[in-house]
Amino acid sequence: MTAAVRVNRELAALEPLFSVNNVSKLYGPEKGCQQVSFDLYPGEVLGIVGESGSGKSTLLSLLAGRCLPDEGQISYLREDGQLLDLYASSEAQRRTLLRTEWGFVEQNPRDGLRMGVSAGANIGERLMAQGVRNYGELRGAGISWLKQVEIDPQRIDDLPRTFSGGMQQRLQIARNLVSSPRLIFMDEPTGGLDVSVQARLLDLLRGLVRELGLAVVIVTHDLAVARLLADRLLVMRSSRVVESGLTDQILDDPQHPYTQLLVSSVLQP
Repeated sequence: MTAAVRVNRELAALEPLFSVNNVSKLYGPEKGCQQVSFDLYPGEVLGIVGESGSGKSTLLSLLAGRCLPDEGQISYLREDGQLLDLYASSEAQRRTLLRTEWGFVEQNPRDGLRMGVSAGANIGERLMAQGVRNYGELRGAGISWLKQVEIDPQRIDDLPRTFSGGMQQRLQIARNLVSSPRLIFMDEPTGGLDVSVQARLLDLLRGLVRELGLAVVIVTHDLAVARLLADRLLVMRSSRVVESGLTDQILDDPQHPYTQLLVSSVLQP
């Protein structure tokens, strides 16, 4: 049995964590995303790739409930076993999900951190949203997670603005993962970082995702990032998904002409 067949069978035995059905959001004839459908399973990493303007970021915002679609539906299987209609829920419910069962890693870590409070406070806020109030527990979690993302725990009281870009991104990851979320959205998490910092961050991400069994949706224009992290890919062009499938299959044997161009680097992000 091939690895691809084994993965498919394992996924088929699970209930989808996240089901997307014909979701569309248009800002013009081909700006946004159109009729996107897929299932995401627990522990699966889905990559969304394509050139700039293809609709990747719009789709990610829709998946995270940050904006509402023109049409379509998303169902999320909550930790308590209840099936939630994302777009029928209130804005407050969606915000709560992003602070508890979900996380969102921004491309620019300054958008995902509170720059005026300490590194420890940034991490602790997520636990406080879950009801943790004990100072020792909050500080202990901060120290533990700084170690896990390879930041000196002695910097727990330092402000994020004193950190390098790579350290800020690692702190943002710690801030998101401390609450043990089930699903993480990532928007170009290695964007703007130099190559050596990217490599270190990718190694860290890959290890944490596998160790914690996270479901992840990651947007990237970098196919090397997609190959390293994603189990499955959606390839987007002009607001539509033009190809989908297992990552290695798509990158090693692309079927759609656009994907072939993307893989051969004829198209630039």
